[in-house]
Amino acid sequence: MKIIKKILAKIRGEQDINKLIKKGLKIGKNCKLGNCTIDPSHCFHITIGDNVTFGPKVHVLAHDASTKLFLNYTRVANVSIGCNVFIGAYSIIMPGVHIGDNVVVGAGSIVTHDIPPNSVAIGSPAKVVKQLSVFLEAKRKEMTDGNKFDEEYTVRNTQFSKHHRDRLTEVCEDYGCVYVE
Repeated sequence: MKIIKKILAKIRGEQDINKLIKKGLKIGKNCKLGNCTIDPSHCFHITIGDNVTFGPKVHVLAHDASTKLFLNYTRVANVSIGCNVFIGAYSIIMPGVHIGDNVVVGAGSIVTHDIPPNSVAIGSPAKVVKQLSVFLEAKRKEMTDGNKFDEEYTVRNTQFSKHHRDRLTEVCEDYGCVYVE
């Protein structure tokens, strides 16, 4: 069974995080990195803190080979991602970037410069658009008893059914969004 999982992961293009850790990647506790790409040749330049979540297809790069053609050298720089960080799907973290603690990076962002702690950054290139506390307060106000759902409504629930999908869709239409544990 283990060999089948490894083969499937390779077919899907998933990296073996444990292999990268052996090569020097530093990663904290309780991280959910999903199907991401962490610079395999320079992973020892990358540090990821505790409680970090990557959306699908996030790329973290520690080298930039664009200089090789013109200067005969590849630029390499350390990357650090703090604790309690969420990086949205398809985002790219470039070499030399330092992301502080308690940060949300929006989906599809290209992070070319440092992101300070306690902030939300989006775009290409990513720019800080608000403090994390302001973002969270707005989401708290959007959340009501009518649009909150427990774990029964997660797609991880093996009993998740058409009824669950229909209910979530209906409430999204009424409230604009739902919140699921």
